Amino acid sequence: MPKHQKNHVELVKTWVLPPAATLGSSIRAKGILLELRARLPVAAKKSLDIEQGELTLSMPASAKAEFHAAASVVASALEDIESLPVIPREIQDILTIKASERHRWLADGRLPSAGTRTVRLNGRARRITFHVFDPRFVEDLLDRGVVDEWREADALAAAENRRRAAYKAKLTRSLKKAGKASKTTQQRPDDPATKLRGWEEFDVDGLLR
Repeated sequence: MPKHQKNHVELVKTWVLPPAATLGSSIRAKGILLELRARLPVAAKKSLDIEQGELTLSMPASAKAEFHAAASVVASALEDIESLPVIPREIQDILTIKASERHRWLADGRLPSAGTRTVRLNGRARRITFHVFDPRFVEDLLDRGVVDEWREADALAAAENRRRAAYKAKLTRSLKKAGKASKTTQQRPDDPATKLRGWEEFDVDGLLR
């Protein structure tokens, strides 16, 4: 086979991501891919891809040394990939929750943070910091199906808060009305609004002297 044709023969190696690593999430699988690519040399990043939970590293036969080096990096990283922290968009996909729920449950302690991570946005100098989560804790939440329980508890709490707010508003209106009524009764006797019928005759008789 001519040498120029041999250079087009690909070197290929595949790895299947375990369910404990992806937690059934395609977004989590893509996140793992990006994490692995970040550990590879710039020239080799695009050589690693994923499809249906299977990682594939492919390079031309002429890049044998680079291929073996990249394969070694990937294999080493996959040894503890199941412990890779879960980032916000991944936990939302895994647990099927909204960003607002993630923020609320993080704030009240139901979703304990496993630390923070800072990254730079693509093509920008700005950096963002966000909380990450323990994958085993997330897996436990998924297995126990507690999200529905949390939502029910939140709905009950919201209803109670609305009831209290309505009662407080009603009490405030009642106090305002009571205050106005009190001012009316405290008006002076010579106020036309409170003048008694026959007052002049009563005064003429000298009964007030």
